[in-house]
Amino acid sequence: MSSNPFSSFTTSSNLAAQRPIDGLSQVKGLSMPELSTATIGELLDRAVQRDGDREAFVFLEHNVRWTWAQFQLDVNKAAAGLLSIGIQRGDRVGIWSPNRPEWVLVQFATAQIGAVMVNINPAYRVSELEYALNKVGVKALICAPGTKASNYLAMLNEIAPEIEHSAAGRLVLKRVPKLETIVHLSDERRPGVFTFRQLMDAAGPAQSVRLSIVSKSLKCHDAINIQFTSGTTGHPKAATLSHHNVVNNARFVANAMRLDPSDRLCVPVPLYHCFGMVLAVLACTTSGSCTVFPGESFEPGSTLAAVSSERCTAIHGVPTMFVAMLGLATFSQFDLSSLRTGIMAGAPCPIETMKRVVADMHLPEITIAYGMTETSPVSFQSSIEDSIERRVSTVGRVQPHLEVKVVDDAGRVVPIGGKGELWTKGYSVMRGYWGDDEKTRESIVDGWMRTGDLATIDVDGYCNIVGRSKDMLIRGGENVYPREVEEFLYGHPMISEVQVFGIPDSRYGEEICAWIVLKPGGKVSEEAIKEYCRGQIAHYKVPRYVRFVQTLPMTVTGKAQKFVMRKAMIDELGLSDVRTA
Repeated sequence: MSSNPFSSFTTSSNLAAQRPIDGLSQVKGLSMPELSTATIGELLDRAVQRDGDREAFVFLEHNVRWTWAQFQLDVNKAAAGLLSIGIQRGDRVGIWSPNRPEWVLVQFATAQIGAVMVNINPAYRVSELEYALNKVGVKALICAPGTKASNYLAMLNEIAPEIEHSAAGRLVLKRVPKLETIVHLSDERRPGVFTFRQLMDAAGPAQSVRLSIVSKSLKCHDAINIQFTSGTTGHPKAATLSHHNVVNNARFVANAMRLDPSDRLCVPVPLYHCFGMVLAVLACTTSGSCTVFPGESFEPGSTLAAVSSERCTAIHGVPTMFVAMLGLATFSQFDLSSLRTGIMAGAPCPIETMKRVVADMHLPEITIAYGMTETSPVSFQSSIEDSIERRVSTVGRVQPHLEVKVVDDAGRVVPIGGKGELWTKGYSVMRGYWGDDEKTRESIVDGWMRTGDLATIDVDGYCNIVGRSKDMLIRGGENVYPREVEEFLYGHPMISEVQVFGIPDSRYGEEICAWIVLKPGGKVSEEAIKEYCRGQIAHYKVPRYVRFVQTLPMTVTGKAQKFVMRKAMIDELGLSDVRTA
């Protein structure tokens, strides 16, 4: 590998300084290298200047390859096109798509003009999409044809049938009044929408000149991205991030993996999430590495084939992805000898899986990362030199320019090894929740982001996530808040009471279970409940297990005892908790 400009700051001796002091669970990251003030556009400029002729992006399913210089030319065309259809600085532009080439063009193009890109989960269904569009006032929506399970335009027409009788760019929609423009990622001409090719060809010389002026006026602390996080109130919250948040997080994440221009990162994780957008695309931009996308969504065979054919040196994924790849019958046929590093995140990794990842997938330098969307996202990451035991039992040590602490219910820092809620402070903390000052104040206290996760920090500064203070479960790397699913199920005419909780699952980490009390005389089957959910909420939120009960276990104060329900299901199904070590 070529020389790494950050390496002198991440030696073992410097990392040794990242330890708690005064016997308390509070740690500061390194103060070097200095934080960057670059915007995303300036980050791209530097990649082009340094590595313009090198390959930057490969989308195998779409047969698209860009060098950094070629990519920037198309980004500028897309950015000028957005200006030409009336998108201005601060406007929200939604992107609703699986992993396609246009996604990364929109990511950089919106950043070039100061628009706020709104990431919309490709698995969203009608009610979730309508909420997201209205919550942040999306002015333009760029959408793919759909996924295997969803027809996006059909869903949009369900929300806004006026599209079929409207002129493109001049939509007047009753249920989503802020949405004026829809851009479709295909060449098929349809009423009421532009094609992406029309957007790319829309700009004239005036927009190109304006693009240069607008780009130079942007500041690193401008809001540039909104990502939805599931909410305990039943609706997702819109975490708002700046250039400064994501550019610096990408820098330090890339440094932890020692990425440089010779590296090629395989990206089967979704772009709509920080994992793909920041830890892959922006991390590779800051290091000059190439990102390789095997397909629009994860498939174990195509991912392994991409690693082999493209000689990838790194790969990202949640533990279930690695389990799926290792379990493939044809696994031994793929040459993975080029691999060395990457990130595993989203859920704990069982130690036997990690051993196989290191040995069988040739990933001796695979790292573990932890964070949350609201912290851009990574706050802890393991070193490429950490032992396997460290990588499965902890999430590593704190990243540079961040400070973390573990506090009790009164907000007091607990002693080393004590359990409490993890709080994070520093450059990575989001600007706030869009349109929700109350939730922002609840979540950010004097600059500290309350993660809602229960953690411990040991004497060497390694963090272990031991639980969640917020009522959340993680299924296959996707955060699911039971309250959101419960409120949806309460819309069923036969349901009187419902409680949703997670139970252990060897494949997904956790699966979703719903206990339901029906209204008097109500009759409905388990499959009917699942069918009620399908197509209305994301597939990963649909309960796998449904049980009908006469009453729910409650405390004397009327609070549902989910731990009692969870234990009953574990006993009924003969399950055991999934351990990481």
